[in-house]
Amino acid sequence: MGFKIGCHLSSAGGYMAMGQTAVSIGANVFQFFTRNPRGGAAKPIDPADVAAFRDYAAEKGIGPILAHAPYTLNAAGAEERVREFAESTMRDDLKRLELTPGALYNFHPGSHVGQGADAGVALIAGMLGRILAPGWQTTVLLETMSGKGSEVGRSFEELRAIIDSTDGGDRIGVCLDTCHVWDGGYDIVGDLDGVLERFDAVLGISRLKAIHLNDSLNVRDAHKDRHACIGKGKIGLDALARVINHPTLRDLPFYLETPNDLDGYRAEIALLKSLRN
Repeated sequence: MGFKIGCHLSSAGGYMAMGQTAVSIGANVFQFFTRNPRGGAAKPIDPADVAAFRDYAAEKGIGPILAHAPYTLNAAGAEERVREFAESTMRDDLKRLELTPGALYNFHPGSHVGQGADAGVALIAGMLGRILAPGWQTTVLLETMSGKGSEVGRSFEELRAIIDSTDGGDRIGVCLDTCHVWDGGYDIVGDLDGVLERFDAVLGISRLKAIHLNDSLNVRDAHKDRHACIGKGKIGLDALARVINHPTLRDLPFYLETPNDLDGYRAEIALLKSLRN
């Protein structure tokens, strides 16, 4: 399918604007927030804009697009109102994404805020079980987390526990974030093969649907979450080049979440294309 590489874009101008921006910086995939990342209502979708984008995406070979849930979505929250917000927001997001078949939907599993990881897993799985109705086209992705605070999803085993408690079938997958797994203790620099073997043993490699490609400001196992530009952090350019060229990963879509403006993303996309075997 070729090298699928892109970045996070502002959704303010709609789908067509995002598609055109992606092409202008050399991208053929992109990620966007479904609404303000700190929460709130999503603005109405213009069906004409969606239709124009779908034609443009087919012409330019764009996709899959990755919709990212707001950071405030916490299905494992201790307060019922927090959990209700998470569920209603995800329901609305997935309903809206039915207009763009083939899209992926990524979310941070949540934080158990002192209830314990098992309770967090049960709450997240319960929400997904209620939401993932048969017939919905969008694949929902659990993101690998760095393990800061009381985050759920800090290990492949925690993600597996969520999936095992959810009757989601093949409609639920995983987005692997290189910064997060590195900060979470997985040695993608010195033992990428071993990390992927572990992922396959615990989750099944077929669950892996997307990669957030980021360097990290932290040493491995720091359990923090501070993204760095490609080649400017503790993971390093050589290791990230191995990620994009690994036979298990190379056909997946890669989405940059590095601290960049559009010119910075353009430069990183060009750099990564030059490193592609």
